Amino acid sequence: MRLDNIGDVIMTSPALRTLRQAFPRAQITLMTSPGGALTAPLLPWVDEVLPWRVLWQDLGRLDFDPAREWQLVETLRSRQFDAAIIFTSFSQSPYPAAFISALADIPLRLGESKETDEGILTHAIPPTPDTIHQVDRNLRLLEAIGVEVSDRRLALQIPPTVLPAEPYLLLNPWTTCQSRNYDPIRFATAARLLSEKTGYPVVVTGVEKDRERSQPLLEILGDRAIDLMGKTNLSELAGLIASAQLVLTNNTSTMHIVDATQTPSVILFAGTELECQWQPRHSPSRLLRCPTVCSPCYAFTCPYELQCLDVPVEAVVEAGLELLECLTSYEG
Repeated sequence: MRLDNIGDVIMTSPALRTLRQAFPRAQITLMTSPGGALTAPLLPWVDEVLPWRVLWQDLGRLDFDPAREWQLVETLRSRQFDAAIIFTSFSQSPYPAAFISALADIPLRLGESKETDEGILTHAIPPTPDTIHQVDRNLRLLEAIGVEVSDRRLALQIPPTVLPAEPYLLLNPWTTCQSRNYDPIRFATAARLLSEKTGYPVVVTGVEKDRERSQPLLEILGDRAIDLMGKTNLSELAGLIASAQLVLTNNTSTMHIVDATQTPSVILFAGTELECQWQPRHSPSRLLRCPTVCSPCYAFTCPYELQCLDVPVEAVVEAGLELLECLTSYEG
C-alpha cells in the first residue's frame, strides 16, 4: 500500500523490485491512489494495481459514507491477501491502512509507527529518524522482516515513445502545489538562455489544465519551444525525461523520474520539505533554493511570496551549463 501521489509511488520502486526478487512467484498488488495508479506501466515488478481513494488521504474532500469504507474492506477480504506492506512517509500513520487490513483478515500487516500499537500491526517497526531518505524508509520495512536488499536505486521501466529527432532540454515548470512552483517567467528565461547557448530546443511538458497559465512562459521561449503540454501520458513523459540532455523542474514527481533515469537535472527545490528526505541520489542533479527560517513548512500555499524560491535566473543557467559540461566531458 502506498496511497499517495505519483512521486511517492515512484519512490517505492526499489522496494517493489526487492519484493519481486525475494518472492518471484508471489502475486504483488499495488494499492494506491487513482493518481498513483498512473505509474503502473513503469513498474514491471507489480502484477496489478488496485486504485482507491481512501478517506484518510483525501484531505476532507470525500463525504462521510460508511458503506464506501466497508466496500474497501470487502474488496480486500475477497482477494485473500497474505500480507499488507504499508509504506508511509515520516509524517503519516500506518494505522488507518492497518485497521482496514485487519478488518479484511489480512494476517501479516507491516508498517513503521511512531505510535503505540495494540495488535493492529502484526509487525510494527520502530521509527527511524525523520531525516532518513524515503527510499531507505521504504526498504527498511522489508529489511526488518529479513528481506535482503541488493539495490537501493530508483528504477522504472521506460516504454518506447516518440522522441524529438534532435538533442533537447526538457522544462517541466508546474506542480499541483503552489508553494513549490518556481516563478514561470524566470523558468522560461533560464530555459531560453540555455537553449541559445547550447542550440538545443526546449520540450515543455505539463498537464492540459496548466496551458492557460503557461502562455507567458511559452511566449518567452518562442520558437525555441516544442510544446507538448497536455500531450503526453506519464509513461511518455518518463521516456522524454530519459532521453533529455537536461531537465529543469521543481520538487515534484519529475524529480524522482530523473533520478530513476539518471538524467542531469536542475531542480528548484522549495523549502516545503527537507532535501535529505526526497532528493535525487544517483542522477547528476543540482538542487537550488534560498535558506529561510520557515523551512521546512510542509505548506501547500506560501504566505511569504515564495522567498525560498527567490533564485536568480543566472544561478539556474550556471547550474545547467555545469551539468551539460560535465556530461560532455564524461562522454568525451
